[in-house]
Amino acid sequence: MLDIPLWKRILIWGVVLVALALAVPNLAYDRVERHNDALAALEGGAPSTPELEADLALWPSVLPSSLVNLGLDLRGGAHLLAEVRVEDVYTARMDALWPELRDALRDARDEVGPIRRTDAPAGELRVQLGEASGMARAVELARGLGGPVVSLTGVGSASLEARGEGDVLIVSLSEAEKIATDDRTMQQSVEIVRRRVDEAGTREPTIQRQGENRILIQVPGVGSAQELKDLIGTTARLTFHPVITRTSDPEARVDARQLLLPSMDEEGAYYILEETPVVTGDDLVDSQPGFDAQNGHPNVSFRFNPHGARLFGEYTSANVGAPFAIVLDNEVISAPTIRQAITGGSGQITGSFTVESSTQLAVLLRAGALPAEMTFLEERTIGPELGADSIAAGRIAAIVAFVAVLLFMQASYGLFGLFANIALLMNVAMIFGILSLVGATLTLPGIAGIVLTIGMAVDANVLVFERIREELKTARGPARAIELGYDRAMSAIVDANITTFLIAVILFTLGSGPVKGFAVTLAIGIITSVFTALYVTRVMVVTWFERARPKKIEV
Repeated sequence: MLDIPLWKRILIWGVVLVALALAVPNLAYDRVERHNDALAALEGGAPSTPELEADLALWPSVLPSSLVNLGLDLRGGAHLLAEVRVEDVYTARMDALWPELRDALRDARDEVGPIRRTDAPAGELRVQLGEASGMARAVELARGLGGPVVSLTGVGSASLEARGEGDVLIVSLSEAEKIATDDRTMQQSVEIVRRRVDEAGTREPTIQRQGENRILIQVPGVGSAQELKDLIGTTARLTFHPVITRTSDPEARVDARQLLLPSMDEEGAYYILEETPVVTGDDLVDSQPGFDAQNGHPNVSFRFNPHGARLFGEYTSANVGAPFAIVLDNEVISAPTIRQAITGGSGQITGSFTVESSTQLAVLLRAGALPAEMTFLEERTIGPELGADSIAAGRIAAIVAFVAVLLFMQASYGLFGLFANIALLMNVAMIFGILSLVGATLTLPGIAGIVLTIGMAVDANVLVFERIREELKTARGPARAIELGYDRAMSAIVDANITTFLIAVILFTLGSGPVKGFAVTLAIGIITSVFTALYVTRVMVVTWFERARPKKIEV
């Protein structure tokens, strides 16, 4: 019997209404976006201003405010392809190993004699021994410092290789450790780039690893590629070094294991520092922009974790009256004198900052230092005008496809075609509602997926209506024909759409960027089209039939 329980009807229409409500904010995209930005600013602690309150009032807070995020090709933005210099990490690892190796060799002075670190190629640590006969012992000690390789696949062989050439001990990373280090470096670089972009409030960026040592970065809404480079291209490595002396000679001679670095604020001033830092920005847990209590100038406050606080406290306690340098990316920001022990684990960085530069530095420090320098191989700025043209072209294509399908269904199936057309309108709205709910990014290929879905959405209705036509020839009355038409067409509809859905899943899994955008809209469109064809149109047909009670129907 042709009947749908009341609870099913309420559930079906409830799902439709929720999806439509989620899609409505996209009709006032600019207003809702300004409302969301103002709300995010206020929740982030920004002071309330008339401009923010005005933007907040552009959209009622009680209504849904989720939007479909527009991709780079629709909104405009910046595209970068960066190469990470993973070799820099090898050198940093060797520099960090030197104090430990030095102490181990000094404990074995009777066997290896006096030691001296010598110049070495990148990624190697070379130590000259006073007694070449102690090389075997030195190699043993060096290998013992490395431990096993720890990678994503588990724990492997030794992480250090050590050998002797005459009286020179040569230490380097093993091949297995280099591979593991490369993976960790790339993962860390991708995560730090993502955190820096997210800290700046940019919505829905695409940041992913490509190949062995490259990162693809696409950020919608950014004004230019240079702006994006300024945000993520800075290493932002913060270190604290003992100061040996200050000079105005840019060619001043420095000993091994010393650094000659320029001052950021004082033109013509240089500092000679000990190369090994007391503590690094790796031990920072927070950094915030602020203002100096004495002169009101912008500054950046920072806070160390317990390990960094202990190291910093021990050094400042032992060196009261001595200067130390705060170094950011090989420039001395400040070189204050330690007036008392700093044991609280926090401090301030002062300099010639503006509000914007102090905020950006705080973001960079809070996100962490890039483990290695990045070289930008490719950069493109996509203007919003091009995105607007893409949206206009996609809108025209969607409207043409939509009108053509509506006319075809109306001409072919009459009243039943009208039901299918209403369901098609709901289907497109539901697609945008789901995209808004999950925060998906709509790209130009995504629009192509929606246009394709418009054609596919009525395919299930065509199968149902054709089946009803056949059942009208043999069934006992129109009610029975409608019921059999839906029941017997269901298996064919479900089977056909499952295969297409699996293709969308494969595209999403194996594809990237625009391909994923196409796969997302295609998969969502398949789900909504099956739902509207098998349930929404059925509810409409049954409701009409219950009210009209026709003796005969035409499909």
